[in-house]
Amino acid sequence: MNEPLDVLIAGAGPTGTILAIDLLRRGLAVRIVDKAPRSFEGSRAKGLQPRTLEVFDDVGVLGDVLDGSSDYPRLGIHLGPVTVPWRMFRNRERSSDVPYPNTRLMPQYRTDSVLHDRLEQLGGKVEYGRELDGFTQDASTVTATVLGDNGPERVTARYLVGADGGASVVRKHLGLGFLGETRDGDRMLIVDAVTTGLSGNRWHVWPGAKGRFAGACPLPHTDLFQWMIRLSPDEEPPDGEEAITRRIQAHTRNRSIAVRDIRWRSVFRPNIRLAEAYRRGRVFLAGDAAHVHTPAGAQGLNTGIQDAYNLGWKLAQVLAGADPHLLDSYEAERLPIAAGVLGLSTKKYEGLAKLDPSSLRRGKDEQQLSLTYHGGPLAPSGTDRTKTLQVGDRAPDADLPGSRLFDTYRGPHFTLVAYGKEAAAASDELDWPATGAPLRRITVDDRHGFRGSYGVEGDTLLLVRPDGYLGHIATRDFLASTRATTRALTPEVTR
Repeated sequence: MNEPLDVLIAGAGPTGTILAIDLLRRGLAVRIVDKAPRSFEGSRAKGLQPRTLEVFDDVGVLGDVLDGSSDYPRLGIHLGPVTVPWRMFRNRERSSDVPYPNTRLMPQYRTDSVLHDRLEQLGGKVEYGRELDGFTQDASTVTATVLGDNGPERVTARYLVGADGGASVVRKHLGLGFLGETRDGDRMLIVDAVTTGLSGNRWHVWPGAKGRFAGACPLPHTDLFQWMIRLSPDEEPPDGEEAITRRIQAHTRNRSIAVRDIRWRSVFRPNIRLAEAYRRGRVFLAGDAAHVHTPAGAQGLNTGIQDAYNLGWKLAQVLAGADPHLLDSYEAERLPIAAGVLGLSTKKYEGLAKLDPSSLRRGKDEQQLSLTYHGGPLAPSGTDRTKTLQVGDRAPDADLPGSRLFDTYRGPHFTLVAYGKEAAAASDELDWPATGAPLRRITVDDRHGFRGSYGVEGDTLLLVRPDGYLGHIATRDFLASTRATTRALTPEVTR
């Protein structure tokens, strides 16, 4: 009998692909299947938040993402003959603790392409035209049936992750509820097309009566716009260049605007749903399979990527011998985050119909830099903290001599950061297991602002998880408290 795979992933969008990338760089045996015949071709989710850019830095794709994206253009709100300029984002300068402070604009097909290229660099490949049809699981494995051109194939893996979208076969097969609503009466036509008669330096918005609006966002480094046209409840969505052009001209009252070379078209209905659980046994949900959002605020794709980034290192650690209870923390940490993000994106979307200025403005809440796991199973309350950080918070960047702290964090390892002589001595004494994620140790001082970025006041020892969150802070009892924390995160240390 063939040795089981480590992880089978269903769904090759950004969530599934980030998970595959993270697992492959940890040396695991992974397959990623997708029922579509080819990679997604539309712009759909196009906003990349600062925290996601940090993930892309860690997995080695940030350069390609920055090359293929742009800052968000200013809005141009058309009110009859008047166009009102509006800045959706207040662009900020890089700081020591936040190296990528601004949301980037990049169509999803390009994000998928960059991630799939990285997957192949690591020896993986998306298996298109391969549909998950069902699965069974026992105490040690999951056996899935995968359909393809050559008929059904039985695939056995130690774990299965469903990143297969809002209509997830994995979620349905688990019998998990998908709680929330689908607003069938509220539809939006989304079209990627070459457009004449519009300047490409604005995201154009035309408000309309009863919450109807049209918008056209220029897609960076192309001659395409993504059109968003909110339809009336009984309106038949137009199809084809001529019909869509007539619909746009009727709404904008501008007969010089026309679309051609339509690359992608879809009719969107707001889904606002959250899975009742993220796990059953050896099967997990991530991304849209676990939560679906309105498009406002650019949260769905980014939240899915964070799901994968949270789950990947935990799967790898358990496969290397860590306590399986570590996997319980995935749902405990990620489900509350998704619930909060759903509330945020829904509020933003509902405000668009009223042209509520707060619904057009984007800021700290959307950027996902302040999300925390504090109070969860891996970050209990009442532990040591610094002036500005608690266990479970994002570990900030900081300038170091000739480099950045994120350069040290980059990779599939834990990092132990020591500030002060006592903390450095404890760091040297800490034993680390030979299996699972390795440990990188660094001692820092305050010559380049670490103290300010981390809010430390005296000797401090910090354990940074592989996903860039603080796993432990010790300001006293450095060695014993850090050892106690690592027991829940790593395989047993053998002597």
